[in-house]
Amino acid sequence: MSEKIETRHPNSPAETASMNTSQLRKNFLIEKIFEEDAIHLTLSFYDRYISGGVMPVNKAIELPNPENLKASYFLERREMGIINVGGKGMVEADDEKFELDFKEALYISKETKKVNFSSADKSNPAKFYINSAPAHHKFSTKKITKKEAEIVTLGSLENSNHRTINKLIVNSVVETCQLQMGMTELKTGSVWNTIPAHTHDRRMEVYFYFEIPEGQSVCHFMGQPQETRHIWMQNEQAVISPNWSIHAGAGTSNYTFIWGMAGENLDYGDMDVCKVEDLR
Repeated sequence: MSEKIETRHPNSPAETASMNTSQLRKNFLIEKIFEEDAIHLTLSFYDRYISGGVMPVNKAIELPNPENLKASYFLERREMGIINVGGKGMVEADDEKFELDFKEALYISKETKKVNFSSADKSNPAKFYINSAPAHHKFSTKKITKKEAEIVTLGSLENSNHRTINKLIVNSVVETCQLQMGMTELKTGSVWNTIPAHTHDRRMEVYFYFEIPEGQSVCHFMGQPQETRHIWMQNEQAVISPNWSIHAGAGTSNYTFIWGMAGENLDYGDMDVCKVEDLR
């Protein structure tokens, strides 16, 4: 199995404001999420958040135990969220087995010693997008379908931001320590996400963009409200969003993205909204 683990150190707002394009991409963009029969992980020191992807094709892939976790096993002091963005697959968590179809989610509790990933059909492999955060309590491992999600529709086609938010791994659906994950689907003709933009001092976030049509891109906006920056992103790439940074985007087509969050609070509505006309 190919195993690639990367570490990203935090950057201050002042440091980020002075970065050029390549420096921004090096510090915040996660370019490679999926690779055949491989697992890619990125550990951010913003809340020690891990994001990455597993794409089993020819064989099952076991969750590794990265040396820099300093743990007996990956989930010894962590929880994990998984959303499948590929073909049907199977996740085995200790003695429990879960079949995940396209856009279905799984929460795996702290103290789960062994996790294996496999695909039902190698010609249409599963793509397990995973997020993980430190955990202080053991809750129950649980599968969440889109029908079980808390669903909210926001925005309008007139403002190019008509979208459906699927809250999959949130405390109103499944108990977690601090990890939250969901999926936002933009309607045809809409391109703007997370408008109005906002920050939240008590949470960091990672965005994973997918379902971007071939030949199209998404421009992700970050930085302090009065000192914004942008990163052009391609299909199936992720970007780290510090707690002090806005996180919004506009695509050359509609698309879908997965948001994952961790921090000291589980209140989805806890945010400091920035008026569009006040952004700089």
